[in-house]
Amino acid sequence: MKQRINLLITFSIIGLIVLSAVQCYLVKTTYDYKVAQFHTEIKNEIANISNNYSDIDSTIVSKKEALYMSLSENYIKGEKNKSQIKKAILENEFRAELTAKIERKFERELPNFKIDFAIVLNKFILYKNEQKADTIFSDKSFIKNKLYGNLTSINHAFLVRNYVGTASGNFQNQNYKLLTEDSMYISVIDWEMIILRRMTIVLALSLLSIITLITLFVIALKALIKQKKVSDVKTDFINNITHELKTPLATLGISTKILEQKNIRENDENFNAILNTISRQNNRLQNLIDQVMANSLAENELELQKEIINTEDFLSTIIADFKVGYPKIKLETDFQTQKTILVLDKFHLTTAILNVLENAVKYGSNNIKIKTKNIQNQFSISIEDDGIGISKNKQALLFEKFYRVEQGNLHNAKGLGLGLYYVDQIIKAHQGSIAVMSELGKGAVFTIMFKV
Repeated sequence: MKQRINLLITFSIIGLIVLSAVQCYLVKTTYDYKVAQFHTEIKNEIANISNNYSDIDSTIVSKKEALYMSLSENYIKGEKNKSQIKKAILENEFRAELTAKIERKFERELPNFKIDFAIVLNKFILYKNEQKADTIFSDKSFIKNKLYGNLTSINHAFLVRNYVGTASGNFQNQNYKLLTEDSMYISVIDWEMIILRRMTIVLALSLLSIITLITLFVIALKALIKQKKVSDVKTDFINNITHELKTPLATLGISTKILEQKNIRENDENFNAILNTISRQNNRLQNLIDQVMANSLAENELELQKEIINTEDFLSTIIADFKVGYPKIKLETDFQTQKTILVLDKFHLTTAILNVLENAVKYGSNNIKIKTKNIQNQFSISIEDDGIGISKNKQALLFEKFYRVEQGNLHNAKGLGLGLYYVDQIIKAHQGSIAVMSELGKGAVFTIMFKV
């Protein structure tokens, strides 16, 4: 059974991981699609706005083209070398003005997006008299070649357009042509959050499905473990009650056979002794049956017959009866209260307290001390023993039905595991509480509290 459960748990976890991985893959695929869609949308918007600089400021464009022609003539005359030409282009006087105009246009045309941009000059090539091209510079996609804009890096930006410009002129009887190419890179601030907002429904459904799968798995696992626990408890209960019933039944069988002997029947002393044995074993059988019947009820199903009692006198009676049954046990009392009046069910509460006392004896106690005291508005009964004690990891299980403290893999003290469960149900039915403090090898203290 345990092996089957472990296999089922293993396959369930593997299945859950696979389903979660598939779900994550679908979300990632959707995310990539949304990113591509967003980039296309931005490219189209930017293309409509800045396909050509002339729709921003034709005067600046004219000045820029005039600058390019002037620098080309300076290069032809030999007045500037390639590095000087490049520096003059990238540090042109129109840089700040054109950047501001483009930013304002983006803010006006795309108010829902906060955009950083950079226009990068890729090529500046001069053709003289149809000879081989003279490349002033050609550095593709480097932010250091930025003409306009405030973007500091193109690593996380995307390309929205390339613009190729051509111009021709004649200088000192030399015809020349100029080819320029620049690219615009765009970075939308918080574009990841924009994508995630557009994926809200997909993410919510994916998260809900994963949570649902995990919840169903946990519920199924708990139900499976609970079922196994119930099965183990049932088997343990049957084994123990069979053991408990065999002893009185065997004694009754032997006693019956002894009574068949004539000499026993004629001896009054022996006859009465056998009858007393039969009576005790019969009572034991009846008590076992009554205990099982009583403990099949929860605390809210118990029918209490409450009455007003003097608690100290009530406890003294229980202690006196206990001493008769266990004369070798040293039992001390420390009543720090007097004439405490409570409304309790004497029958059930007597059985509950006797169960605690008998449990102490069963687990090795020779000395028991019973204390009473008032703690705030509560009446406290503590039962302290010097038995084998209870390890801390088992104390939380003490009051569960059919649970019995084990020593290793053995139950050294026989029983049905119903005594302390019954005690707990009775105390709860009185709206009280019971707690235990113990260390292994140092005995235990059971504390019962009732509202005064």
